[in-house]
Amino acid sequence: MNRKMKSNPQVRTMSRGTKIFTYICLAWAVLVALMPLVWLFISSLKKDPLARPGFQLPESICLDGYISTFRDLHVMRYFGNSMIIAGVSVVISILMISMSAYVVARMEFKGKKLVNLMLYSTMFIPATALTYPVYNLVNKMHIYNTRGALIFIYACSGLAVSFFVIKNYYANIPHELEEAARIDGCGYAMTWWKVIFPIARPGIMTAGVLAFLNNWNEYYWASLVIVDREKLTVPALLSTFTTSFRTNYNGLFSAMVIIILPPVILYCVFSKFFVEALSGGAVKG
Repeated sequence: MNRKMKSNPQVRTMSRGTKIFTYICLAWAVLVALMPLVWLFISSLKKDPLARPGFQLPESICLDGYISTFRDLHVMRYFGNSMIIAGVSVVISILMISMSAYVVARMEFKGKKLVNLMLYSTMFIPATALTYPVYNLVNKMHIYNTRGALIFIYACSGLAVSFFVIKNYYANIPHELEEAARIDGCGYAMTWWKVIFPIARPGIMTAGVLAFLNNWNEYYWASLVIVDREKLTVPALLSTFTTSFRTNYNGLFSAMVIIILPPVILYCVFSKFFVEALSGGAVKG
């Protein structure tokens, strides 16, 4: 531990006051991030969350919301829908983006800046602005009210963020590795698969996890193009707890706790890829 601190000049030169201020800021950030989750979990254990709002502990632990979510709503069916739709769309989108980002990051061609500009500009287009053209296209393709419609939409959504992450990771890979692969007789596709992809795996995995989380939590398109209850995704399921006359808050909060568990577990499993990707894409010898 002491050896690591000595090798890091920022840790060595940090004053005591700076350390204390840094820890206070980190503690405040953790508190702000965890407060909604703690509030949600405590509320899910109350029989009537409105009777004891906020962080008041429940008089008695009520698990009716969790039981009804699994027994009556068959939440695992919707988990399966979300897992299939989000997983397949991520594989399609990341495969396309990782190859296209390789071309943009490692090759020179006319219109390269225009391609970058067009991809990055999609970050500023809200989903509501694309409602009519996408809805019309889905109907013309005769895939409305199918899982394929959501897979098609999700695979083409959020391209700019994934492209930005993967492209920046590609840009830090030395060109000498590609030249060595060319000497060995590898083409562009084989160079990407054998050389670039293994090195850039942390960046690609990071983009994949971000895309999966975005697709898992997406509600707008899922509620728009899916009508059959059996085909709904997990976020669209939450709307069933609210009717014109009342809202089942105990069941709603319990379902929300169950829904956020897979993203949390997924991030914990792949957290090392986030750390490696944020380190700048350093190439290990």
